[in-house]
Amino acid sequence: MSMSEVTPDGAAPSPAPSEVMTYRQQTVLLAPGPVETLEQPKNLVLIGSILTVVGVALLGTALFGSAIMMTVRIVLALVALVFLFKGLGKLGTSKWGSQFDLSYWLACIWLVALILAAIFAPLLPLGEYKDTVKTLAEPGFASPSLLSDHPLGTNNFGLDLLARALFGARASLTVAICAVLIGMIIGGTIGVMAGYFRGKVDAVVGILTNSLLAIPSLVLLIALAAVLTSNLRNITLALSILCIPSMVRIARANTIVVAQREFVLAARAMGATKWRVIWRELVPNVLVPVAALGLVAVSGLIVAEASLSFLGLGIAQPDPTWGNMIAEGQGGIVEKHPFIVLVPGVFLFLTVFSFNLIGEKYRSKL
Repeated sequence: MSMSEVTPDGAAPSPAPSEVMTYRQQTVLLAPGPVETLEQPKNLVLIGSILTVVGVALLGTALFGSAIMMTVRIVLALVALVFLFKGLGKLGTSKWGSQFDLSYWLACIWLVALILAAIFAPLLPLGEYKDTVKTLAEPGFASPSLLSDHPLGTNNFGLDLLARALFGARASLTVAICAVLIGMIIGGTIGVMAGYFRGKVDAVVGILTNSLLAIPSLVLLIALAAVLTSNLRNITLALSILCIPSMVRIARANTIVVAQREFVLAARAMGATKWRVIWRELVPNVLVPVAALGLVAVSGLIVAEASLSFLGLGIAQPDPTWGNMIAEGQGGIVEKHPFIVLVPGVFLFLTVFSFNLIGEKYRSKL
């Protein structure tokens, strides 16, 4: 700056108005790219609304188009679900931002609705699900029709598939959730003890855990089913044995990490007993990852229970479970009446997928 450019008071002259750059202009220059405007949420709402309307129209055609072939209706339903998922996803993003996870909320809604429907199934206006004497006048293999007395159809005995699916959910969810709770209590306790005391306790627990994990799950289940009577209690106990080793390992690993934290060392330095440290400091911090694993384990045990019932080693007919309902499609029946397998199969798939999704969501936040 030359001497001629200095004002009499010694200060530099202020820049001309045309040379002043606003903060927004500087930001645009420093971070080039499309600037988010109000038009983008409006576009998301418009596109999301169009996709949702198209999805609803296709789904209505698939559900109520009784004159359309079953294969075409299934394809239309799948396409409709894709449109609905995309449309609702864009609507949710426009409302709550990019952090909105439609899959997670749909999984939560499905599980809540399924659990409530399973709990109150005896109070719902459903068809007969078990007693074949009461269905002698009902049509066998009735096709699904939402406006009929049997919205999802009937099996060969005229039993209502919707009622059987909901009562089957009671059995599957009860077995899986109770087995996971037993596994969490027993396996979590053993894992915390092994991770805290280490030494010989840890060595013995490690040998027993690895021995159980070395046996294939299905082989162990078949062996237990051959010895035990097939009822809810015994199947729950058998499945809990599968759950215990995984709970031991996750609880042990987290206990080893938490035991080295400052608050645990401070509690020990202040004279806290071992049992106080375990129950007041370790267990609350280990419980969260164990519970997250438990959500994922529920889905695996639902599949395990369905596998046993499908093989005839689980809950036997006429009591419904998703596994023995799928088994009703054997012998070429599924080729003529695919809904016999599709109804329990869809219930099983959505439930397992939802538990997996929610469990992985919580595990990723740990």
